[in-house]
Amino acid sequence: MALRPYLIDEIARDCVAGALTRREAIRRLGLLGVTGAAAAAMVAGAPMNAVRAGGESTVPSPDTTSGSTAPIAEAEDVTFPGPDGELIGGYSAADAPKGAVLVIHENRGLTPHIRTIPPRLAVDGYSALAIDLLSAEGGTATMSEGDAQAALGNAPAERLVADLQAGLDELERRVPDAELAVIGFCFGGGMTWQLLAAGDPRISAAVPFYGPFPDGADLSGSPNAAVLGIYAELDDFVNPSMESAAAALEAAGLEHELVTFEGVDHAFFNDTGRNYDADAAAEAYSVMLDWFDRHLTSSPSASTTEPAS
Repeated sequence: MALRPYLIDEIARDCVAGALTRREAIRRLGLLGVTGAAAAAMVAGAPMNAVRAGGESTVPSPDTTSGSTAPIAEAEDVTFPGPDGELIGGYSAADAPKGAVLVIHENRGLTPHIRTIPPRLAVDGYSALAIDLLSAEGGTATMSEGDAQAALGNAPAERLVADLQAGLDELERRVPDAELAVIGFCFGGGMTWQLLAAGDPRISAAVPFYGPFPDGADLSGSPNAAVLGIYAELDDFVNPSMESAAAALEAAGLEHELVTFEGVDHAFFNDTGRNYDADAAAEAYSVMLDWFDRHLTSSPSASTTEPAS
């Protein structure tokens, strides 16, 4: 499944669900090359009134380590070298890292929601870097939500993968003794699969959350990656690619599990979105931590001091 059709489908579904006005959805589809009658047909049946999807939420992120529902801090702003210039990210350091995690955002860029994930991981022993794949365009903070979606949809996959590999380089610099993991959500889940398909033996664990699997992808170039695929039972767009993902994982001989959470839909982990499910999100986070504890074997005492940003 290519990422551009996936992004187009998400915009149309947001409109039909009432998360975007028809006018805004058609504008965003136009930025992705869908215009005129085709765009109008895709959003047919959308309600006249809509509320903006995403953004700040009054629903707190669950703290699965303490049982508290208090909001937690966002990651520290950092910059680091990329293949074609400076990259932007949000970083949080664990006191005694058990591993290091690259976090890949959804199709709206490095949002406040994504920026809360590295601190959560750091509390649980994993230093984490959330990369901004819109760094070349000036960063997510400089763009509207629709423009961010369009820019990601129009960016060459090769550029995005190269930026992700630079993110792994930065984690190696900051946590030199740690094994590396990658997680991604929605679009970022698809990019997690793309990064695995590009081949990188440094990746010890990967957790794509409801990410579309690339057509014909060969995962054998990432021979050390143990892959935990997270899916939502009601996600009828991404789930059809699960069979291809399973076949590719088997063909590559990678240790893997594909877990489907019942009764929830695409993006159930995002506490700022309409499909958020607190129970499933907390369980998925716990399952992910268990996966990391099994497959990231860095000694907690190996790196207690990390290089400055």
